[in-house]
Amino acid sequence: MTRKIPLAWLQLTKEKVRLLVAMAGIGFADLLMFMQFGFRDALFDSAVKFHQKLEGDIFLVSSQSTALRAMKSFSQRRLYQVLAFESVASISPIYIDFGFWRNPESRDSRAIMVIGFNPADQVFNLPGVVKNQNKIKLSDVVLFDEASRDEYGAIAASFSQGKTVVTELENRRIKVGGLFNIGASFGADGNVITSDLNFLRIFNQRRSRGLIDIGVVKLKSGYESEVVVETIRNKLPNDVFIFSKSEFMRWEKTYWQESTAIGFVFTLGAGMGFIVGIVIVYQILYTDVSDHLPEYATLKAMGYADRYFLLVIFQQSLILAIIGYIPGFTVANILYGLARNATGLPMIMTISKAIMVWVLTMFMCCLSGVIAMRKLQEADPADIF
Repeated sequence: MTRKIPLAWLQLTKEKVRLLVAMAGIGFADLLMFMQFGFRDALFDSAVKFHQKLEGDIFLVSSQSTALRAMKSFSQRRLYQVLAFESVASISPIYIDFGFWRNPESRDSRAIMVIGFNPADQVFNLPGVVKNQNKIKLSDVVLFDEASRDEYGAIAASFSQGKTVVTELENRRIKVGGLFNIGASFGADGNVITSDLNFLRIFNQRRSRGLIDIGVVKLKSGYESEVVVETIRNKLPNDVFIFSKSEFMRWEKTYWQESTAIGFVFTLGAGMGFIVGIVIVYQILYTDVSDHLPEYATLKAMGYADRYFLLVIFQQSLILAIIGYIPGFTVANILYGLARNATGLPMIMTISKAIMVWVLTMFMCCLSGVIAMRKLQEADPADIF
């Protein structure tokens, strides 16, 4: 019967306006889930971009630090202690702070993350930094993140045109000597990299080079970072965290997921989209079942079991899931591009994200179908006739 007569499709397409409303409703629910998951993933991905660009195997941070935007300094002596281990090839200190960058055009000031390191060390896996490391050896020369937000000024465009870019950072006159690319995050709208000496000139309240924010450790070949991490943890005091690279990134993500409201809000938003979808699909299917109750009662009187009707409802749910998912997916891709251009955040449609929302859409529609089926199961053909 179901192979000869597409009952589910015919019932849905009989009321075309209702079908369009259902498609729009499910598409909106999918779009809401896509956007919430997109912002959540952009939050986590952007938060660890800096960590990904660091060339190191083990990282030291103060045990009082909670995330990259809330670093506490610790003594560089801990880093020298690590150098005593046979497995360690080299160490590099990194300084991090937030200073006020003056837009050279509007003269407005905005906080920007400033990173300092010894330009004699190879610390960053960034072509723009590697290319211009000698430039930041000069006094008051910095490298600017070309993917920073536009509020800092047209720095990248002016520099690319061969113009001399001079502005102020923490009320100190500085010159842009090159560009690199990391991108904005929820913790920092822009980034600047310079030498350790220039960093201490900019943040003159931090007088000592002996207080650092991150210690980067490179291991000799043949050593596993996880094993060396445990060895160092057993030897060093607990005033510093010792992380492998994966642990360092997980530490940052955990902060944003558990210690801020942002991760919870985006997950809650996706859940609300899921609930909205269930309500919309249920209303559509429930109304459809109610409108065709006499026809269903006739089929029940003819001997059709509830399993047959459940199959029809599931077919309708599958059709609704498909026709609602396609526009939701399409519009989400467009909005991802707009959000990426407007915020600089890595809003990217991934296969895993597309599959996850599709699975949620299918579950949403099927669950709504099961709930709507109760109306049909309670119907008595004798009462209807």
